[in-house]
Amino acid sequence: MTHKEKHWQPPDGSWASSAARRRNMQAIKSRDTKPELLIRRLLHAQGLRYRVAAKPLPELRRTADIVFRPAKLAVFIDGCYWHGCPEHYVSPKTNVGYWSSKVLRNVTRDRDTDQRLRDAGWTVLRFWEHESPDDCALSIATAVSRLRDARH
Repeated sequence: MTHKEKHWQPPDGSWASSAARRRNMQAIKSRDTKPELLIRRLLHAQGLRYRVAAKPLPELRRTADIVFRPAKLAVFIDGCYWHGCPEHYVSPKTNVGYWSSKVLRNVTRDRDTDQRLRDAGWTVLRFWEHESPDDCALSIATAVSRLRDARH
């Protein structure tokens, strides 16, 4: 434990109830997660090229995990906890109100993002982190091929 952590005090109303919890939360990745890396590796091996953690629409302050700009395809690989997976989401044991609200806001934002992208002519694919990377990569490659063929 560092000197700073021993004396760290959560600000009033903070969700970080301890220095250890704060450290844990800061370590959670927002990009380059294991499922994302596996899927990207499979797509790259198929010769597909894409943008990583990119904004599909410049005016939309949200990023997709994988973006195929010419095909107008945005791919999201959602974490089961953070995005409320119907199969694997487990309510938190502590600070239930905060975390449940946070996940609900994430799900609401996800639906809004999907709608805004579709309204702008984009195709949106969402996968759960627990889904087979092979199956996800196949679905993505098929969609890219279909969308590219439709453009020509």
